[in-house]
Order: sequence, then C-alpha cells, then structure tokens
Amino acid sequence: MRELIAHAATLGVTVHVAHLPAPYRGFYDAEQRRVVYGFDLTPIERISVLAHELGHAFYDHRCKDDPGAEAAADLYAARLLIAPEAYAAAAAVYPHAHGIAEELGVEERLVEVFEARVLTRFGERTYSHSRMGAGQYVHAWG
Repeated sequence: MRELIAHAATLGVTVHVAHLPAPYRGFYDAEQRRVVYGFDLTPIERISVLAHELGHAFYDHRCKDDPGAEAAADLYAARLLIAPEAYAAAAAVYPHAHGIAEELGVEERLVEVFEARVLTRFGERTYSHSRMGAGQYVHAWG
C-alpha cells in the first residue's frame, strides 16, 4: 500500500479514505486531484481499487460511466500491481485466475485483465508485453 501512495504522489494525487455509500468502492476526483477509497474495503480490495483509481488519475479521466476509461484504468491497475515474474510463479502453481489472484494479493478481475491484455500465448510458451511499450517481449516462460 505504501508503494501505491508513493506512486500517487508522483502523479500529484492525494489519497483519502472515506465511508462511501454502496455500491461505491472508490472514485477519482479530477478537480481536486484526489483518489478516495472506501473505509470498509478488505486489504486486497483497497489495493486493487486504489490502483484502478490511479489509472483514472494517470489518464486524467473526467467522464463517469465510460467503458473505455474503465478498461484503461483496469489495465493500468493490472500492470501496476502484477509483475510478470510473480504472475509466472503463481500460474505455475495455480491453474485458475482465482488462485493466482490470491497468491498475488489482487482482485481476480485484475488477473483476468492481465491475462487478456498483457499476455500472449504461443503454444506452450507465454510472453508478456513490454511494460515500456517497446514492442518486444521482455518476459517469457513455459
């Protein structure tokens, strides 16, 4: 969590905790450059929601209910929280996203986004896209 709060500072964003009405778990306030997450979230939910909202801050999203913005924030969170090496180690032990998520300490939906948008599988080999977008595979396993 400390790393995420430090990351927020590099984005010029403050992080706050509040009691939010259901079903809200967190939000990004572009005007105030702040992220707010729910007081009653579990530790895994806190990390996942905070990383997602930092994705909105990174892209300076200002629209609500925009599926494209939500997908971009999920991808940002997945890349921020899931290291390819850690994913590979967890995937070698757990065959499904649920087990991998538990091992990595993130929500299952972020593992699913990581698998769908970051990984490329060729036969028995799995490759992760470069985090820097250089168009080359940095990590490979299998």
